[in-house]
Amino acid sequence: MKVLVFGGNGKMGAAVGYDLCRDDAVETVGLVARRKDKLDEVKKWLKSDKVVVHPLDIGDKKAVQKLMKGYQVGVSTLPDRHTSYKIVHASVEAGLHIVDMLEEYHRRPDKYELEGLQLPKGLDLDGYGDWIHETALKNDVTFMDGIGFAPGLSNVCSGEGIRKLDQAESVIARVGGIPRKDVARKKPLRYMITWAFDHVLREYMVKLFVRQDGKVVEVDAGTGREQFTFNQLGHDEPLECSITPGMPSFIFTRPELKEFSEKTVRWPGHWAGVDTLKECGLLGIDPVDVKGQKVVPREVLLSLITPKLRSQPGETDVCVMYCTVTGLKGGKKTRYSYWMWDEPDPKVGISAMGRVTGFPAAIGAVMIGKGLIKEKGCVPPEDCIYGKNYEHFMKECEKRKITIVETVDTL
Repeated sequence: MKVLVFGGNGKMGAAVGYDLCRDDAVETVGLVARRKDKLDEVKKWLKSDKVVVHPLDIGDKKAVQKLMKGYQVGVSTLPDRHTSYKIVHASVEAGLHIVDMLEEYHRRPDKYELEGLQLPKGLDLDGYGDWIHETALKNDVTFMDGIGFAPGLSNVCSGEGIRKLDQAESVIARVGGIPRKDVARKKPLRYMITWAFDHVLREYMVKLFVRQDGKVVEVDAGTGREQFTFNQLGHDEPLECSITPGMPSFIFTRPELKEFSEKTVRWPGHWAGVDTLKECGLLGIDPVDVKGQKVVPREVLLSLITPKLRSQPGETDVCVMYCTVTGLKGGKKTRYSYWMWDEPDPKVGISAMGRVTGFPAAIGAVMIGKGLIKEKGCVPPEDCIYGKNYEHFMKECEKRKITIVETVDTL
C-alpha cells in the first residue's frame, strides 16, 4: 500500500514515517510539507528507499487532491485546526482514507479558539462536522478521527474496558507527556515541550464538555484537579491531572456513561503554575495596551517561555497513561485500569511522545489499508478498534515496546 503523511517534516510526521518504512505492507511513504529542504532532512534520517517527498502547500486544494489520487491512505500529523480540517476536507472529497491525530472530534467540533479553521459557506461548526461524515460515507472513505496517544490509545483502551463490563458507569482517562523527573526540576512549570505549545495553551483555556451525573456539562479546562500515584511497570510516582479536551468523541459515542472526562497528567506543581498565569491574564488572547502598543498576552508569554521549555541535549520525555473504567460486572462494582509509562528508544532518537502518538497513527493507517477496519465515515478509534482488531492493535503496540498493562479490581 501507499501511505501519504501530511506534516511529514515535523517530529510527529517523522515518527509516523519511521514506523511505516519498517512495515512490509507499505511500499511507498509519501511525505508532504511546504519546505523541500526540511522534507529532504527527514528522508535522509529515515534511510529508506520507500520515501518520496512532496513539497506542497496544503492550502492548494487541487494539487493536494491530485496527489491523493496516487495513495490509498493518508495520515495527518498537523498540529492545529486550520491545517487539519483542510486535509480532512480534501481527503473525504478525493476518496482517500485518512487518520488524524489532532485533539478534536471533527464530527462535533468544539466552539472555542478556532485556530484559523475556515468554515465552508453556509455551514456552522456542527453542520461542517456532519458534512465531513456524510461526504466520507458517500465516497466510501474511512476517516479514523483521533488516533495517536490521547485521543488514540486512551480511546482504544477505555473502549475495551467498557466492552468488558456488563454496565459501564464511569471513564476517567488520565494522560500526558511530561519531562523526565530530573529534567522537570530544571524547567519552568516542571514542563518540557513535547507537542505544539501554542495548541497546548489553547487546551488549557477553552471550555469543554464532560459527563457528570449522567448529564453533559460544560466546564473550564484546568478544573477537576486530581492527584494520584502511578504504581505500575516498576514506577511509584505522585502525579496530578486536570480536565482538558483530549477525547471529545466519548461525549457522543458513549452516552450511557454517567461520568466521563479526560485529564492531562503533569508533575505536581505544574497546574498551580498554570493557575497563576491565568490569574495574571498571561494566557489571554485579547490584545491589551502596553505603553501605546497593542500586544497579545499569550503571544508574549510564548515568546518568553518557549525557549526555556525546549528540550536540550540529553533531556528526554515520558508519556503516562492511567485510564479507569468503572461499572458493574456479574453484579459487582468493578474497575478496569489501563497503565502505560513510555520512554524514548535511545537507539532511534524518537521521543516518547513521538512513539505513542506517531506509531499508533501508523498502525491505524495500515489496518485501514489492509481492510481490517471496515467502518466508513467519521469514526473514532473506540468504534473501529475492538474484538480481533483490538488484539491486533495491542500486539502491534507491543512489538514497538509500547507496553500497556490492564488491571481489574472488584470495589
